Amino acid sequence: MSLSATVAPGLELAAGDRIVVGVVAVVALAALAIGFVLLREVLAAGQGTAKMQEIGRAVQEGATAYLNRQFRTLSIFVVIVFVLLFALPADDIGERIGRSIFFVIGAVFSASIGYLGMWLATRANIRVAAAAREEGGRDKATRIAFRTGGVVGMFTVGLGLFGAAVVVLVYAGQAPRVLEGFGFGAALLAMFMRVGGGIFTKAADVGADLVGKVEQGIPEDDPRNAATIADNVGDNVGDCAGMAADLFESYAVTLVAALILGTAAFGLQGLLFPLIVPAIGVLTAVIGVYITRTREGEGSLKAINRSFYISAVISAVLCVAAAFLYLPSSFADLVNPSDETVATLTADPRVIASVAVIIGIVLAGVILWLTGYFTGTEHKPVKDVGESSRTGAATVILSGISIGFESAVYTALVIAAAVYGAFLLSGSIVVSLFAVALAGTGLLTTVGVIVAMDTFGPVSDNAQGIAEMSGDVTGPGVEILTELDAVGNTTKAITKGIAIATAVLAATALFGSYRDAINTALRTAGVRIEDAGSGFFYEVFSPNTLVGVIIGASVVFMFSGLAVNAVTRAAGAIVFEVRRQFRENPGIMDYSVRPDYSRVVDICTRDSLRELATPGLLAIFAPIAVGFGLGVGPLAGYLAGAIATGTLMAVFLANSGGAWDNGKKLIEDGHHGGKGSPAHEATIIGDTVGDPFKDTAGPAINPLIKVMNLVSVLIAPAIVAFSVGADANPAVRLAIAAVAVLIIVAAVVVTKRRTTSIADTPAVDPVS
Repeated sequence: MSLSATVAPGLELAAGDRIVVGVVAVVALAALAIGFVLLREVLAAGQGTAKMQEIGRAVQEGATAYLNRQFRTLSIFVVIVFVLLFALPADDIGERIGRSIFFVIGAVFSASIGYLGMWLATRANIRVAAAAREEGGRDKATRIAFRTGGVVGMFTVGLGLFGAAVVVLVYAGQAPRVLEGFGFGAALLAMFMRVGGGIFTKAADVGADLVGKVEQGIPEDDPRNAATIADNVGDNVGDCAGMAADLFESYAVTLVAALILGTAAFGLQGLLFPLIVPAIGVLTAVIGVYITRTREGEGSLKAINRSFYISAVISAVLCVAAAFLYLPSSFADLVNPSDETVATLTADPRVIASVAVIIGIVLAGVILWLTGYFTGTEHKPVKDVGESSRTGAATVILSGISIGFESAVYTALVIAAAVYGAFLLSGSIVVSLFAVALAGTGLLTTVGVIVAMDTFGPVSDNAQGIAEMSGDVTGPGVEILTELDAVGNTTKAITKGIAIATAVLAATALFGSYRDAINTALRTAGVRIEDAGSGFFYEVFSPNTLVGVIIGASVVFMFSGLAVNAVTRAAGAIVFEVRRQFRENPGIMDYSVRPDYSRVVDICTRDSLRELATPGLLAIFAPIAVGFGLGVGPLAGYLAGAIATGTLMAVFLANSGGAWDNGKKLIEDGHHGGKGSPAHEATIIGDTVGDPFKDTAGPAINPLIKVMNLVSVLIAPAIVAFSVGADANPAVRLAIAAVAVLIIVAAVVVTKRRTTSIADTPAVDPVS
């Protein structure tokens, strides 16, 4: 079975098909309406004391100021990419215009979801802190924090599904190509927001911990620490805004991959069925959000996990029912399959679709359990981190690294098993790839609950910080917020694992789209792939393909290094600024002088926006350099290397950081000497190392993989056009590659030569 087939651009939707898409669009709008209902419910909760509200306003102002400045910076990138995207080849001018316009729409939707996540989280945090003071505080606080995430989850599925449905209604057979722009816009904005927000939050967090807890011996969220407000702001711009945008782009890009391959595998039904599956996910997300309640004597994590598993089972049942009701029993009965050989397959399309979706749902459940095991405070790995603290920071770091390495292997094998299981569902390569994409849409039927789980983490963290800074939460309320914070660390780690799984599934499916784009371009040029030259070789044992694999793996390492180094520089500036304030204002320690919180927020904002450009340029221009310089074969190897290495690296970074963070929580709960002990100081160092791992570099790899895949799909026709056929122009092709390389080199050199912000502050002895 060849991947060279595509659905004819003239494919039109019948009246019944338009009704199906219309229903999907209505479901998407219903998700937005439910999001508004949840929003009003969260905002109706009590806001606590005047002191808590004052701290909350400071966090709100800092987060809003940062995101406004970030969006102004990113708008420049959006305009430039819009122009470049319009210049790329397309079947007709309508497709080219639509692709560029929906690139902007995807970027705006991604930014909007991120902004909403930040806006609501900065208002929910004080409400969670206030709820912990009341009778039945655990259930009330859990419900508010989870439903805050439910709002963002509803808007994520609503906007993603609505955007895809509108494109299908307007463009029909051309919809997959237009949706490439939609997914690219969402992925690009998410990557920038992940990198920028991650640098901001971890620079503040690291600086606050090193000076406040280690040097001054004061609690984590003590109001005397000038970095505390910036730390709480960072939780919202990094975890809430960044992760919300990240999961939205996962949703959008997975839909794009499914629609592209669905049209080639199942014809018209393949264009519509991937819309039906996430529509079902809207219903199950609502159920998952509303049934989350803690029972008597039960922890919050158990209640959240129960909701996830119940919604996952409901999704599986409804998706199987939809497959058997909507799809025919034979490939011969499909409407307009793109390749005649598809009609000769004897398998049942309903069974293939059902099993593929179930594989994705099961994958989400397995990753939830696996990540929870390696990062939860009640399990052996985190307990081992706590035990290692008795011998110092070095052993804490070593134990966390070993957990990250080990868990990455298990997670990667589980994801690989899911991909291979979906692939084995058919003897046709294009149908198998569509099955992989459907597994991704199956996993994302739970995305509403996943977003709620992720937002739960920073909201709970902020709530505990506000409670400690205000001093207005005492007794059982403190214990409740401490528990919710630890649970939030675990749920954040879980959602990072699920996010990287969606990236791999989407990237694998987009791999098929990449090859499809190449073969289509070759047909247009009238050239067989066998005659196209060595630049088109795909075999793994081909040296040029192996070179591509090595470069792809190297880019993941470079990207991660740049992100961690950016945190190092920005955190250094925070350390010196907080030290300066303690030194020059002794009254801070006896509460007679108020720290200058805004100064630290300004440093974090400036440095994070300054640092996000280089990783972004690397993600965009590296595939351009490889594709135009070496050919589409090495670019395929590049994508394979990036996917494989990115999967392992992202899980390693996320789970190491999560284990260190909860190892610290374990000590703070009274184990091995408790707060202020040498063991506590050792775990603080481990947590500090893990901060940029789990909240900056690790999560950003997820959109990185998809950005590079989408760039490759978009540029593939241009690479072919400049390489073979009547329009071949090797000089122009190599010139484009050279420009891309120069941009990357210049960006990296500027970053390396950049004087760290530490140099802006006079160096002082920390004990002087």
